[in-house]
Amino acid sequence: MTEQRTTSGEKLITLDNHLRHRSDCDAGLAAILNEIAFAGKIIQNKVRRARIADVVGAVENVNVQGEQQQKLDVFSNAVLIDCLSNCAAVGVIASEEEEQALILERRKGDGEYGVLFDPLDGSSNIDFAVGVGTIFSILRNVGVDASTQAAILQPGTQQVAAGYILYGSSVLLVLTLGDGVDMYVLDPATGSFLLVQEKVSIPTAKKIYSINEAYRNDFPKGYQDYLDFAHASGYAARYIGSMVADVHRTLLKGGVFLYPPTKKNPQGKLRLLYEANPMAQIIEQAGGKALVGKTRLLEVKPEKVHQRTAVILGSSQEVDAVARHL
Repeated sequence: MTEQRTTSGEKLITLDNHLRHRSDCDAGLAAILNEIAFAGKIIQNKVRRARIADVVGAVENVNVQGEQQQKLDVFSNAVLIDCLSNCAAVGVIASEEEEQALILERRKGDGEYGVLFDPLDGSSNIDFAVGVGTIFSILRNVGVDASTQAAILQPGTQQVAAGYILYGSSVLLVLTLGDGVDMYVLDPATGSFLLVQEKVSIPTAKKIYSINEAYRNDFPKGYQDYLDFAHASGYAARYIGSMVADVHRTLLKGGVFLYPPTKKNPQGKLRLLYEANPMAQIIEQAGGKALVGKTRLLEVKPEKVHQRTAVILGSSQEVDAVARHL
């Protein structure tokens, strides 16, 4: 079923139906997005039943980043890989939890896209019922050699689509195909993602900053100067510690999300390809800005799959206010 109506007769549009009527979404891209949405339904069910199903807490393994894996990291990663591997339009998969990108063998003419993802951002917060999410980026597979991973080492400007699924009090899918941002909500009664808002727009200014201020003394001086400015100017601080939740609030309410470099991580800590780039595209498509230092984040040319970066993104005037101090 692709179209439903409420008891009052209001038409509800499903993700699948909405994609099918978009001229900028071919059948292959639509299939990928539907697979991601399907994976999201499986993941959200496991997230909501985490304590009942005994999937809270960490496993013994660490991932390629050297970080302790959570049980739900492993589960979510496997679900996304399984779903996307069954999609003929996918030729390359890259995940935060995998050391190398996965090259999928396809018959000639298939595999025209690469999909990159953080399977469960903020997973360490699962034990405390904090909102977590899946972040994803889709690129055209431009690789000519199946033995290399160069196909996914493209700047964020080349993203065909980007988005995230937020598993919170409701399950939201926020998506851009490069022409604005749309938001869908998972209807538990029907199991469908339903369109609830088109052309989401971020406020141009809002006196809110989101940053882990506990590391202030490790930030470069420009970021410390910005925090002094924000304190003196009546800004409010909002920080959840789950990137999906923090960016989602910033998208809807305005303000700025910052993840500066530190002495321990001088290049920044967020992953460029499957965290920073997709979020930057969403924010830009909603009318905001995204920078690394004073450089447009989406123009950074990646050199490796798990490259890290600093991030400043949010309302255009608030991002400019940070940049003035750098």
